[in-house]
Amino acid sequence: MMESVLTISEISRRSGVASSALRFYEERGLIASERTGSGHRRFQRSVLRRIAFIVFAQRIGLTLDEIGEELAKLPVGRIPTRRDWSRLSGKWLKRIDERIAEMQRLREGLTSCIGCGCLSFDHCRFANPEDRVGRNGSGPRYWM
Repeated sequence: MMESVLTISEISRRSGVASSALRFYEERGLIASERTGSGHRRFQRSVLRRIAFIVFAQRIGLTLDEIGEELAKLPVGRIPTRRDWSRLSGKWLKRIDERIAEMQRLREGLTSCIGCGCLSFDHCRFANPEDRVGRNGSGPRYWM
């Protein structure tokens, strides 16, 4: 029979997230633990789902504040269901699509512009005639 509560090292091992990050998530209110009489953290097994959610949300570009806002939408007093998680993550499709489009633009830039060898957006008559983009400021303006 599986334990219903796990130590921080067990949670770290199972989730692949460092103990220091777990303490940070707890400090930010993203996950919660109970304390033993000696002050050791004990986590409910269900916290593994929240951690997976946090890791995934970070990978698609959500900030910890945004993740906290999303987690606050989960029901209190019961373990979230598949439907709860689906409702939460379903709103991210637009953001994922935007990230995919951005990565495709970066890929095209690597193979077409940067691939030509000049590496100069200031003087490139193909990608940036008369340095039009430079008027908007310095840096990689095509990808900002």
